[in-house]
Amino acid sequence: MEILAVLWERGPCTVRQVHDVLAARRGTGYTTVLKLLQIMAGKGLVVRDETDRSHVYRAAQDRGAVQGELVGDLIDRAFAGSTSQLVMRALAQRPTDANELAEIRRMLDELLAAEGRRR
Repeated sequence: MEILAVLWERGPCTVRQVHDVLAARRGTGYTTVLKLLQIMAGKGLVVRDETDRSHVYRAAQDRGAVQGELVGDLIDRAFAGSTSQLVMRALAQRPTDANELAEIRRMLDELLAAEGRRR
């Protein structure tokens, strides 16, 4: 996920560029980053452009698509398909300030309005 986060934030990068970002956060070795990118390319998580000497990697999916898949899987596996249980656990896990709660309420209102328009 950290490698994908670098690619989402910076766009297409060489192994060296990804390594430099990760090494600044924690002592990740260049060959570790290279191997992980190769594995990720094999699994279709990243796409490798081999036109230049230094291969350039980019995320195969945007952040929202990956987050959606992960959250959907989490809801199914850990919360027996219950979105409300996931939301309640998330809100109970960390302090939520009034601004964030207002933003959540606004998003819920938008979802309800959109659902009403579909019916």
